[in-house]
Amino acid sequence: MNTPATTLVIGATGTTGRRVAAGLSAKGLRVKAAGRRATPVDGAQAVRFDWYEPATFGEALDGVDRVYLVPPIGSSDPAEVMLPFLRRARATGVRRAVLLSSSAMPAGGPVVGQVHQALPGLFDEWAVLRPSWFMQNFTGPHHHGRTIREDGVILTATGKGRVGFVDAEDIAAVAVHALADDRAPDTDLILTGPEALSYEDVAGIITDVTGRPVVHRHLTFEQLRERLAAGIPLEFATMLAGMDRAIADGAEDRTSDTVERITGRPPRSFRALMEAEMSRGGT
Repeated sequence: MNTPATTLVIGATGTTGRRVAAGLSAKGLRVKAAGRRATPVDGAQAVRFDWYEPATFGEALDGVDRVYLVPPIGSSDPAEVMLPFLRRARATGVRRAVLLSSSAMPAGGPVVGQVHQALPGLFDEWAVLRPSWFMQNFTGPHHHGRTIREDGVILTATGKGRVGFVDAEDIAAVAVHALADDRAPDTDLILTGPEALSYEDVAGIITDVTGRPVVHRHLTFEQLRERLAAGIPLEFATMLAGMDRAIADGAEDRTSDTVERITGRPPRSFRALMEAEMSRGGT
C-alpha cells in the first residue's frame, strides 16, 4: 500500500505559498505549511521553518516526499542556505521539488539561478517556476502598492518597457499541478499573463477601474537604486534597479502559453484582477 504524498510548502503564508497550500489541500492532499511562526493554514499542518535555522529542517521534512520552495526574502545569495537544505531533503526522502524563481533569473544566473542550476541533479522530479512580475505588486504591501495608495504614483526606471505581469493565483495553480500531477514538468516554466503592459499602461488601467488618478513617474537607474537602498541593502537595491533597467531594454516584453497549457485555462488579465479587487473593496 502506497503512503499518500505529503508536500512541504515553504512560505505558506506568503503570496504564492498560501495559495499553493490551499490548492493542494483542496485536492485532498497532505500539506505541511512551513513558516517562521508556524502559522495555521486551513487544511494543512503548521510547522516552524526558517532558512537560517537548520534546527528547524528536521521536523519540517519528516514524512515529506515533495516540497515547494520559496527562497529567503531579500537574500542576494539564497544558494548558501538553500543548497544544504535541499541536500538534506534528498537524503530524507524528498523526490520532487518545485522552485519559485523569476523570469529574470536563468539557470546558473544570479540569486536563485544557482539553486535552479542545481535542482535537476538533486531530485528525480523537479520544476522551476519563472514568473514575470506579480500583478499583486500593485495591490498588496509591495512598494508599488504603497506608493499607489499614498501618492497615486508608480515609480520605476523601466521607461516604456513592457512586462507580461502575472497573477499570483495563476502561478499557484501551475505550482499545484507541478506538485500534484503524476509527473513533474522536469523543466523550467516561464509564466506570464495574457499581455505585456508598460507601467504607463498599468497606471492607466488602475485609473480607469478605480476612478483614482494614478501616474507612472520615470526615474533613472541611480535614482531608483538610491530610493530602494533607503530600506534594503545596497547590493540588493542595485540588483532590483538593474532589473528595471533590463525591462527598459525589453527583457520582459513577452508572453507565454504556460498557464493555459498546464492548467487548462487562460491566465487572468490585469484589468480582470483590478476589477476583482474593486469588487472586494480593495485598492
